[in-house]
Amino acid sequence: MLSDTIPNLLLNDERALPLAGLGVYKITGERDMHTAVHAALESGIRLFDTASFYKNEDILGDALSDSGVPRSELYLTTKVWNTAQRLGDIRGSAERSLDRLRTDYLDLYLIHWPVPGCFPQTWKEMVKLKEEGLVRSIGVSNFTIRNLETLAMMSDIVPAVNQIECHLLNHQKELVHYCQQHGIIIQAYAPLARGIYNDRAILKQIGSHYGKTAAQVGLRWLVQQQISVIPKSVRPERIRENADIFDFNLTESEMDSLDQLDENFRAASIPDDMIGVQNF
Repeated sequence: MLSDTIPNLLLNDERALPLAGLGVYKITGERDMHTAVHAALESGIRLFDTASFYKNEDILGDALSDSGVPRSELYLTTKVWNTAQRLGDIRGSAERSLDRLRTDYLDLYLIHWPVPGCFPQTWKEMVKLKEEGLVRSIGVSNFTIRNLETLAMMSDIVPAVNQIECHLLNHQKELVHYCQQHGIIIQAYAPLARGIYNDRAILKQIGSHYGKTAAQVGLRWLVQQQISVIPKSVRPERIRENADIFDFNLTESEMDSLDQLDENFRAASIPDDMIGVQNF
């Protein structure tokens, strides 16, 4: 049973996905991980997002095991990296992630990037993992509309989630609309654009009206569109703040005003082996 303090979205496989969680990208210290996990759990967060590429699944697994929170109350997401896709080692990668996370199943397993010539076969292998119960839900990350259409042509299994960079400065409206029209939940990584927009006057103005920070307004703008968010932080006060976004609602006028901030700004980097890939 997931926390009742953070709302859930219903995936196309009838499983629940929390609207907010904790991303752990670049958290590599044991102390920082334990501090972040403890603060997140105290704030009602149960979704934790990692990846084999982050090299921290082991310390996340340790922190969650040490927390005493039952596995059934947690939601664990990880991702298969590009190298494993090229080697065709999808099952091996998943099994190693399970060992490091100290669990016997994943709530959500994602293809981290749409590696050309590889991701269709990767998807077929992930479907098998789901059928065998090693994974509850499967999805993708950083997929374009064209990538999703490629999957649709070779598989009847629609990704439950597409995890993409999405925030006030980069809406990706066309992709978001496509996914929502096809029953694919959008999950936003880097949802705060690495803090770039915190000094914008309109965010401060709206935030002051609700007693919220600019970051909370930005996250609320996303979840109000039924977009799940996984902001990363190791600071307990920020983690609590990022989870405290479900006690107010932005008006239609405020949502429209925030829509004007889009400038196609990318805060996250693209891995070297995906730079220059056609249609990406």
